[in-house]
Amino acid sequence: MDRRPAEVWIVRHGETAWSADGRHTGLTDVPLTERGERDAAGLRARLEGVSFAAVLTSPLERARRTAELAGFAGRLEVEPDLREWDYGRYDGRRTEEIQGERPGWNLFRDGCPGGETLGSVAARADRIVERLRAVDGPAVLFSHGHFLRVLAARWLRLPAIEGRRFALGAGAVSILGFEHGSREEPAVVLWNDDRDVER
Repeated sequence: MDRRPAEVWIVRHGETAWSADGRHTGLTDVPLTERGERDAAGLRARLEGVSFAAVLTSPLERARRTAELAGFAGRLEVEPDLREWDYGRYDGRRTEEIQGERPGWNLFRDGCPGGETLGSVAARADRIVERLRAVDGPAVLFSHGHFLRVLAARWLRLPAIEGRRFALGAGAVSILGFEHGSREEPAVVLWNDDRDVER
């Protein structure tokens, strides 16, 4: 039997003060804002109709809290590989600020001093992809912007650096799946859908 998830729903955590301010938020555990909590709770109606075979979350509070408010408090499995990119000395800083010191800096290409390499993030994403492909039914993941962008690239069997091409807003829902039901044809079914996010 060809076991594979019918779909993988991925949810970026709701808004935090740092995400609203454009700050890179890696391993610093910043909580959701009130708006982020409302947006997370708003996901409940959208997700409750899907019978998920697996519900996985990053260990960081902002992702776990999003999952809980979305209705999965009793079903969560914490998966350390879903944590955000470790930005090292760039944690809490804005891209524009970093580029003032390093003109043209790009996270995916240039990395962060004292932080995690793209290769390390890609290895975590590859472990998640392998795990998901063994799930018999749909799965939902609650995680973080840059990590989920790398995950999408690796799902599609693209180099991890191509995650730079997948913009992903706070509270957005995306779906990864397969074209024509074939696990040999991974596809993006939906990307960066923020219809549930407060304007």
